[in-house]
Amino acid sequence: MSDFRKLTDDFYASPQLTPDDVAKAAEAGVSLIVNNRPDGESPSEPQGAQIEASARAAGMDYLAIPIDHSGFGMAQVDALADAIARQSGTVLGYCRSGTRSTFLWALARAKAGVEPDTLAASAANAGYDISPVRPTLEMLAGQAKD
Repeated sequence: MSDFRKLTDDFYASPQLTPDDVAKAAEAGVSLIVNNRPDGESPSEPQGAQIEASARAAGMDYLAIPIDHSGFGMAQVDALADAIARQSGTVLGYCRSGTRSTFLWALARAKAGVEPDTLAASAANAGYDISPVRPTLEMLAGQAKD
């Protein structure tokens, strides 16, 4: 069942995708799927290769930026920021619940200079609480202003 949550006009977050969800994402105009889930996290659910194959078959790009129990690093933030900057269409990030994808989106956008209050409001409107990464958002947004 598709649960694409709109963070901005060009970025959505979602819980785990299925091949049917990928087809629905293509119909909705998504041009890039970003997988924030490491393979093997839940072996009974579709793994990255299956989602990638479905995305490419539907004419979409696919990028894996896994976030495991060790958390976020700047390499992951930079990878998403670069992907967003290069993408001319809508991006759909997914993980188990959509939370890691939302956190990573917020960190990437803060690094680009978007105000943390704006990010928090967008996330809340989509049903996500980004307060656990708020200190890092503040730091990244502050660095972007310098």
